[in-house]
Amino acid sequence: MIQRTITKTSIMMLLYSVLSAPLQALNSGQQLELLDPVWAGLCLTFFLATSYLLVMNNRLKKAQSVLQLSEQRLKSTVEGSGDTLWDWNIATGEVVRINDKYMLHKSKSSHFIPNANRIHPQDLPLVEKLLKQHFSEKSAFFEASYRLKDNLEQYHWVLDRGKIIEKDNNLNPLRMTGTVRDISHLKSTEERLNLFAKCVESLTDAIAIYDDHFRLVDLNPSYLVLFGGNRPQYVGKPFNLPGYDERYINQVITSLKETEHWQEELRLRNHKDILLPIEVTIDEIKNSHGQVTNYVVVYSDLTERKKAESQLHNLSNRDRTTGLPNRNLFFTNLKKLAQQDTHHALLVFDLDNFKKINDSLGHQLGDSLLAKLAMRLNKLARQKDTFYRLGGDEFALVMAGTNDIHTITRTAKLFLAAIATPFKMANHELVITSSVGIVLFPEDGATPEILLKNADTAMYHAKQRGNHYLFFNDSMNEQAVKRLQIENLMRFGLKEDHFVVYYQPKMDIKTGRLVGMEALVRFITPKKGIISPGIFIPIAEETGQIIDIGEVVLDKACKDVKRWIDQGLFDGRVAVNLSAKQFSLPDLTTRIDIILQKNQLPSYFLELEITEGTIMDDPQEAISIMRSLSARGIHLAIDDFGTGYSSLAYLKQFPLNTLKVDKAFVDDMSSERGRNMVDSIVTIAHNLDLHVVAEGVEKAEQLSALEQLNCQTIQGYFYSKPLCADDFTTFLRAQKQREAQPQLKVVN
Repeated sequence: MIQRTITKTSIMMLLYSVLSAPLQALNSGQQLELLDPVWAGLCLTFFLATSYLLVMNNRLKKAQSVLQLSEQRLKSTVEGSGDTLWDWNIATGEVVRINDKYMLHKSKSSHFIPNANRIHPQDLPLVEKLLKQHFSEKSAFFEASYRLKDNLEQYHWVLDRGKIIEKDNNLNPLRMTGTVRDISHLKSTEERLNLFAKCVESLTDAIAIYDDHFRLVDLNPSYLVLFGGNRPQYVGKPFNLPGYDERYINQVITSLKETEHWQEELRLRNHKDILLPIEVTIDEIKNSHGQVTNYVVVYSDLTERKKAESQLHNLSNRDRTTGLPNRNLFFTNLKKLAQQDTHHALLVFDLDNFKKINDSLGHQLGDSLLAKLAMRLNKLARQKDTFYRLGGDEFALVMAGTNDIHTITRTAKLFLAAIATPFKMANHELVITSSVGIVLFPEDGATPEILLKNADTAMYHAKQRGNHYLFFNDSMNEQAVKRLQIENLMRFGLKEDHFVVYYQPKMDIKTGRLVGMEALVRFITPKKGIISPGIFIPIAEETGQIIDIGEVVLDKACKDVKRWIDQGLFDGRVAVNLSAKQFSLPDLTTRIDIILQKNQLPSYFLELEITEGTIMDDPQEAISIMRSLSARGIHLAIDDFGTGYSSLAYLKQFPLNTLKVDKAFVDDMSSERGRNMVDSIVTIAHNLDLHVVAEGVEKAEQLSALEQLNCQTIQGYFYSKPLCADDFTTFLRAQKQREAQPQLKVVN
């Protein structure tokens, strides 16, 4: 816009030009008539024009002031709105912006669209399309949402609106103005709303939205899948629950208005008229003023959930192998029975030596045997009794509503007989036996845990008799308490080093010289004193503590022997007992190697004694383990020979060095039959090229008889009882002195 301003200077110059002629005449002395009409008119015209120009000048100044104020207000308004105002000269491509918050500044672009390089590449085609539509008069306004990049290389969602305001004579656009508004927050809200809408539409649960008068406003596709029909037939209809009358509906609405939430599992008919378990949940929707505007009703079909719960219940309460109720259900049902004021009986069954079947024939056949056994025994139970599998080879029978001893014992005998009946499986005829512990409620316990503990105690005692049943009594409980005390003492003893190694000499029967010794464990407690090996070793075998005890004995024996060798007091072998649980360890040889290396004892000085029963559990595996030990230079001895069921065919395959005659046979040598038995054992050993050691020799007659039978080595009280390490050191020194005086005879 070109502005024209009339100034005081221009007026004065105009006045000077008009009056210059009369003034010159006056100065020259000429007479001037003041009332000359022409001059007077000219002056009047001049003053009128001057006055007009002065008035117009004042008005122009006021207009300019108003315009500036208006422009300032417009600028403030635009800045306050947060929008960017733009003016695009289409012909030149120049763009002027007010409140340029994106720092685009004045710019020219070779592209059809100004600042096309600032528009997101994915949005540019749409912006160009909408702009061309406005240029071709297909739209009254240009309006587009797109992502615009600021000078920090950050994209913002904007709404760009504009209109062509000037055209040339050929109706070509010349000028266009508009605004740009940041709508990032609106886009974020829109995306959230779209996400929520898609979630509602994709939910498998049926959803219906009602207004504050319980008239249906909208629903999702799952609602139609569940109840059938189409959307128009539901919209505007009042809230209802198929199959429930209006009175119940009113109760639901009343309850909802009181609590703002309502939830219940109902039986509703679907579009196929099938009754389904459906959980109905209703919640209020309120506006910012706390007024209820809508109600949302969610219908959750529980059919699949009920099926899954049923399957889960079966999985958690049924044994997979046998199909019987499991331990979990056993405790649940027994608790319910314990709450009733009636008598019950609990019989706990444990199969004898079932592990051998699993180990020899495989777990698959073992599981099949358990399944057949469960079917056989379940048929014998009374209708109101329940048969359970507690785990492994342990079963339980709960006899409800009876404490009749005759009925209980008859059932126990019936079950034992059924268990002992042979099973024909995979070309095998399998015979198993069982032990049964019996407790009565409430006499033997008030809780399922106590009842089961006492039944296990009775079963443990029954197992010692084999294929037998026993009722629980107080003496059994006392023994169980003592057994638990021993377990705890052993656990504490291992921690506090209360296990001590004693040594019993092995003597050459002809020369009376020391050739070795056996390491024997002793459990010495500060308060209880010495606990007999016959008491703690069987318990240690059952609990598995024998593994730790065995390693303690081996470590201490190797340490002592190494010291005696270094002192020149000993050059024989120390025999250490290897328990069945130790023998079955997969890393047995590694454990022994570590102990030998730790004590720097050559393997030549170590002999391991293994019981006959241990190696006969799995002869082939035993041969493999023994060969591995023998390859290390460790001597192997079979202990308690003749008390088990050794096969001579296997015996000759074992890489043995020594055979020990059990004390029971030595004690029986006073009879001819007993002497012949020892003779046979010694003969077998010699034929297998094995060294023979007789243990438990206490009398001179036994020594003489064993010498006649060509037994090479003896051990027992005849020479010495087991000695602690210090006493055995003294014994070794005495032996050295006797060796220095060979003419002296050995005396007991």
